[in-house]
Amino acid sequence: MEFRIERSALTDAVSWAARVLPVRSPVPVLGGLLLETGGEGGPLRISGLDYEASARIDVDAEVARPGKVLVMGRRLLDICKVLPEGPVECAVEGSRFTVSGDGARFGLSVLPLDDYPALPPLPQVRGAVDAELFAAAVADVAVAAGRDDTLPALTGIRLGLDGDTMTLAATDRYRFAVRTLPWKATAPGEAADVIVSARRLTEIARSLGRSGLVSLALDAGSAGFEHAGTRTTVRLLDGRLPRHEKLFSMADPAVAVVDRVRLTEAVKRVSVVADGDSPVQMAFSRADASVTLRAGYEDDVASQRLPADLEGAEELTVAFNPGYLADALASFTEPSLRLLLLGAGQRAMITDVAGTDVHRHLLMSVKPQLV
Repeated sequence: MEFRIERSALTDAVSWAARVLPVRSPVPVLGGLLLETGGEGGPLRISGLDYEASARIDVDAEVARPGKVLVMGRRLLDICKVLPEGPVECAVEGSRFTVSGDGARFGLSVLPLDDYPALPPLPQVRGAVDAELFAAAVADVAVAAGRDDTLPALTGIRLGLDGDTMTLAATDRYRFAVRTLPWKATAPGEAADVIVSARRLTEIARSLGRSGLVSLALDAGSAGFEHAGTRTTVRLLDGRLPRHEKLFSMADPAVAVVDRVRLTEAVKRVSVVADGDSPVQMAFSRADASVTLRAGYEDDVASQRLPADLEGAEELTVAFNPGYLADALASFTEPSLRLLLLGAGQRAMITDVAGTDVHRHLLMSVKPQLV
């Protein structure tokens, strides 16, 4: 094997494939990246995998001699990061893989190819979704995913397909985020309901690029994504998330409309004096068309008053975990938000002012404490 490639292109490709490599593995070859070249003109294909995910990327390279080699992925990435800018020459010389450019030269020992498992095939393609829209939707709901590995399903994002609508949802039992977006199914009536690791899906969505369509593939055990020369698969999580329809059904709530940016800044500001997870209190007044945020206890307190329109009640006070509230607000981009409120210690919904239900974030409020 021998090929020539720009240092930046090699670094980007190695970095992309190395995302799936395990930090520690009892199987040494799973720490490797597989580099393959075909005939003259390329491309160079770089692949990596662990027990949960796989990644493959094709990148243009000038191939002088076809072949394949398996080398330690993270070591190769470290080398790529310190190589001088410009063209890089790579070759297999005996039992060593050499990388050289602008006078710098590195040698890596190769790993046994016979011990390296085959990459899983891409599942059946179900359709395609806009890359930028998909990445934004994943980011919107991932903040609500759980972090407790003893409850694996709650660490995932539900990916539901129903006709021409894709639904992403995540919950840790204290909050529940749902985002819908359009997609193009390969066949009419396409439907699926699976759970993908929130951490893995976030990494995948971020890496897919910001333009074009992403092909989505699914089977009984895995999900696959293909976009612009990249292909990745991830194992599905077992279990199901709670259905959100009943939780999101709120009878006769009070409705408050607030400026998103000002409310986000106010939450961050008053949270400075909130110890641990002590709540941020929000007191709405219809007569004053305002909301007053308060946090802290005894001598360490903070407050800020903001304009807010309230309908359905004269006054209403609720309180939230400041971190959960800040995460929810940060997942929206609209200038103004609607808060649907049932009262202290009950559910509260954040959505856009138009009430389109494209993006909804449910939070459990806590009982306000004296400040």
